[in-house]
Amino acid sequence: MKYLIIVPDGMSDTPADFEGGRTPMVAADTPVMDRLADCGRLLQVDTVPEGMHPGSDVAGMSLFGANPLENYTGRSPLECAASGVDVGNGVAYRCNLVTIQNGVMKDFTAGHITTPEAKECIKALDDALGGNGISFHPGVSYRHAMLAPIDWLDADCTPPHDIPEQQVEKYLPQGANRERLLEVMERSKEILANLPVNQARIERGKKPVTQVWLWGQGTKPRLPGLKDRFGLSGGVITAVDLIRGIGRLVGLDVVDVEGATGFTDTNYEGKADAALDVLRRDGDNFVYVHVEAPDECGHMGEIQLKTDSISDFDRRVLGRIMDGLESDPALQPFRLVVLPDHPTPCSIRTHLRHPVPALLYDSRFPEKKRNLGFSEETAEYEADARIVGHELLRELTTF
Repeated sequence: MKYLIIVPDGMSDTPADFEGGRTPMVAADTPVMDRLADCGRLLQVDTVPEGMHPGSDVAGMSLFGANPLENYTGRSPLECAASGVDVGNGVAYRCNLVTIQNGVMKDFTAGHITTPEAKECIKALDDALGGNGISFHPGVSYRHAMLAPIDWLDADCTPPHDIPEQQVEKYLPQGANRERLLEVMERSKEILANLPVNQARIERGKKPVTQVWLWGQGTKPRLPGLKDRFGLSGGVITAVDLIRGIGRLVGLDVVDVEGATGFTDTNYEGKADAALDVLRRDGDNFVYVHVEAPDECGHMGEIQLKTDSISDFDRRVLGRIMDGLESDPALQPFRLVVLPDHPTPCSIRTHLRHPVPALLYDSRFPEKKRNLGFSEETAEYEADARIVGHELLRELTTF
């Protein structure tokens, strides 16, 4: 048996915010998801435990079978695991490159800065501010890390994607290390402003990187492995270091896909082909495929762009994977789950703690059971179970 979890990040939305309840999931062209939902099981999944922040770190950990209440130590250390950065006995902070103008968070991605441009920024920060236990490490696009001594851990920080188009003053770091963190953030302004790469972005009409934003701190995590718990081995496919890191920590291979960006210009087909290649490897029976684009569109508040990204996911990722699975006897039978990790409603432009719709499809039972398609509403009213996120893998592998 082959197993797949396929995650269009942030895909679900809130029907009450749309006339006639036509969320991007409903408005998108999704014949593949609709077919699988009508032939399979509909579930609702609580990916974020009560009392925890609805971030992709918490929700993503749940979908890899780890209980966040028992295993979560912070976001940035999970991302560090993706690139082999050893947090050691210290603390890691997520270090966003952001655009803040007139005190307003204009863009928490600095205009989706490219990875090569971002690496120049992070190197400049490390050259200027590194030392005495402080170091800066590049990631992908706007997502990076700062390592610091363990006594920097105590702080109350706000994710920058939670405050789009808002004055940042009241969201600046608080707690015991407030002054340390503010000093780094303040000093980054002058360092980044004078960089040639930043000047070049401005000349091209791109948003400038005005400073770093520190948040998501934590210590080195240890997660339970998938092989011992569920008998699963295989790979994780994503453009996002957070998901790469969680996958690596639970024992999966990180599969690089050329052109995977974490946005709407990502290599959708390359991700689908890579997933099939993982399942064809000797001894491997599981793949986790993550597509970031719907989440990024939700953060931007771009309803049509989010709708289009869901259509692209359905046709270019899920449809291509299904074509490969159904045409290759060596990949059958198979069971798969499709679900977002959390809602990212366009109306609020950030994550929401709310159960997400999920479809579970088993290739041995392809008969059509209903004619409702796949949406937030159909899952809410037709789901045959509501489960907690870290139990999803057990649901997938038990039959």
